Amino acid sequence: MVTPHEQVKPELRPWPALWALVLGFFMILVDSTIVSVATPAILADLGSDVGTVVWVTSAYLLAYAVPLLITGRLGDRVGPKKLYLTGLAVFTVASVWCGLTTSIEMLIVARVFQGLGASMMTPQTMAVITRIFPPNQRGRAMSLWGATAGVATLVGPILGGVLVDGLGWQWIFFVNAPVGVVGFVLALRLVPDLPTHPHKFDLLGVALSTIGLFCLVFGIQEGQKYDWGQIKGPLSVWSLIITGIVVLAVFLVWQSRNRGEPLLPLTLFKDRNFSLANTAITTVGFAITAMAFPLMLYAQAVRGLSPTRAALLLVPMAVISGVLAPFVGRLTDRAHPRYIAGFGLFCCSVALFWLSQVIEPTVPIWELLLPIALLGVANGFMWAPIGSTATRNLPMHQAGAGAGVYNTTRQVGAVLGSAGIAVLMESRLAANLPAMPGGVAPAGEGFSGGKLPEALSQGFSDSMAQSLMLPAAVLLIGLVAALMFSKPTYLEARPADTAAADAGQTT
Repeated sequence: MVTPHEQVKPELRPWPALWALVLGFFMILVDSTIVSVATPAILADLGSDVGTVVWVTSAYLLAYAVPLLITGRLGDRVGPKKLYLTGLAVFTVASVWCGLTTSIEMLIVARVFQGLGASMMTPQTMAVITRIFPPNQRGRAMSLWGATAGVATLVGPILGGVLVDGLGWQWIFFVNAPVGVVGFVLALRLVPDLPTHPHKFDLLGVALSTIGLFCLVFGIQEGQKYDWGQIKGPLSVWSLIITGIVVLAVFLVWQSRNRGEPLLPLTLFKDRNFSLANTAITTVGFAITAMAFPLMLYAQAVRGLSPTRAALLLVPMAVISGVLAPFVGRLTDRAHPRYIAGFGLFCCSVALFWLSQVIEPTVPIWELLLPIALLGVANGFMWAPIGSTATRNLPMHQAGAGAGVYNTTRQVGAVLGSAGIAVLMESRLAANLPAMPGGVAPAGEGFSGGKLPEALSQGFSDSMAQSLMLPAAVLLIGLVAALMFSKPTYLEARPADTAAADAGQTT
């Protein structure tokens, strides 16, 4: 049974605070994708090999995903503003460090610190939204939060291509320095100091969750690189994954029996909407991450587009998502989230199935842009209702813990999507291009910039198209979860109460 919400103080200025937080959130999401475009330049400049340079991205994602449960809970204890500012400072300094490195090993270490900074920041943005916006205005706030994620997926590859081509790969990191400084000043001035909640830290829970998530995420993330076999000596990918699952199971048992203050309060999952929203956002994280790989490979290897021009295919998705965000936010505060989130998830699944049917070597670009535009509609309708549904019933003293869980499931979904689509692409390439045993190499060697010979274009296109059916199917699980959302209690309030709350909003 969740506890009542704190009363939102009228002197708080939630919208300026949210805009300040969104700047930092946007920066860390861009950094999740921007390095992929710069990988060939880093490879050549630092004299590394493909297996090692992949860790420039893997180390960041691993350091980002694993501590989210801990940093979410820590925000409840020390205050979300303090932890957000600390994370932003770490992230900004680590970004400069990344740009100044002269060896691949030091770059990987710096990326770990970047990921740790990002993990401190992300749960705090969601926790602050939960604590400073009343329930009947939270949909609009979550729509901005979600639109930021959608636009970042577009800006990352495009900005990366422009910076690498014009100034060098180091500038994909240096550009974070002025943005980080501005974001720090804005957050310092505009984000309120919220009451802290004294918590005892569950040290055993911290250890179990860290070990379990590390083994699980590392195993899934690196499985394709090692062909799901041996990593070194007797250590295998599957042994890591199974160890991670077992340790996380022990973690959950400990959390259920801990009579003090568990790291993960399982009582959160007694709220039906919180549990279902976490299921839905896992499938969204899976699909959004997975769909980018086959689409970008097709655009570059079959159509011969540069990385920057390939990323421009996503412009309709980002623009439509951004335009719809305010409308969907207002709708989320007034209508049952099951219908809004359900519509978004359905559109996303249909768009990916549609895309899988039109991908051909000579299809006109405008025919590709139609399902991509529908993806923009889907993004506009998915993020806000799922996020607001997850947070609306959170007790205030556990807002950070809930945000940590939500972002952890989203990130694990993304890792699963990355691994799952890689396996399927390799399988389909092996089936459709029998002259290329084993299909595409794990790191994509041979398709990093050149156009394929005409004889291989059809088989490669078919492989990418068939791969898109996986994220389309996974989204149907999220659709079922969204359709089971229960009606939020604030929607049952008298219309006069809702109108009065809306009238008091500062935009």
